[in-house]
Amino acid sequence: MAVEPRVPGNTKPLVPLFTKSTDCIYTSCYCEENVWKLCQDVATKHGSELQHCHVAFISNSRRSVPLWRQRAGKDEDKLVVWDYHVILIYAPDERAVVYDLDSALPFPTHFWKYATETFRSDEALRPEYHRRFRLVPASIYLQQFASNRQHMKREDGTWIKTPPDYPPISTPTCKDNLDSFINMDPGTGLGSVMSLKQLVNRFYRPNVNTPASPSPQTQATPT
Repeated sequence: MAVEPRVPGNTKPLVPLFTKSTDCIYTSCYCEENVWKLCQDVATKHGSELQHCHVAFISNSRRSVPLWRQRAGKDEDKLVVWDYHVILIYAPDERAVVYDLDSALPFPTHFWKYATETFRSDEALRPEYHRRFRLVPASIYLQQFASNRQHMKREDGTWIKTPPDYPPISTPTCKDNLDSFINMDPGTGLGSVMSLKQLVNRFYRPNVNTPASPSPQTQATPT
């Protein structure tokens, strides 16, 4: 398991929140619920660490975001253009790791390595493909997220993708607010909306994270 090792200034390694990805509840194409279940597991098994967990929705106004190193990718770089994606970031101190059940990278992966290989750089992409991030505390996500899964149904009521076998996630006052998390308009919804640069500045500390890594690679615009 790729848990971050000890580094100067830290007296202990990061808590391994999950033993392995195959032990986690997972349903293909329901990343928002997969991450909700990860948060639920942290709350149950490592309650004191939940305060250090953040849920990041990735999308943009066109709902067209390229991500590399995704298991669903077909080419060598495993590129997928999602309408949105959701990951869990665990950052108890200056260190940070990413848990992404759809990634071909280790589970978890150091934040810098994940960002470099998955997001690469917006500079090589047309503006309509630039990624935005809605960052929400995991505890708030557990309390507030709801989805009736209607976005996965066709007009005739059949499923586009088979849903999880547990009941839809809801709150006492809401049955569905998924769109409010995918929406990347600043000043709306829960949490805060930021650019890729702002996200990296939030979670990457070069002096304590992984050894020097290559700069994010330039890449042709997805078609």
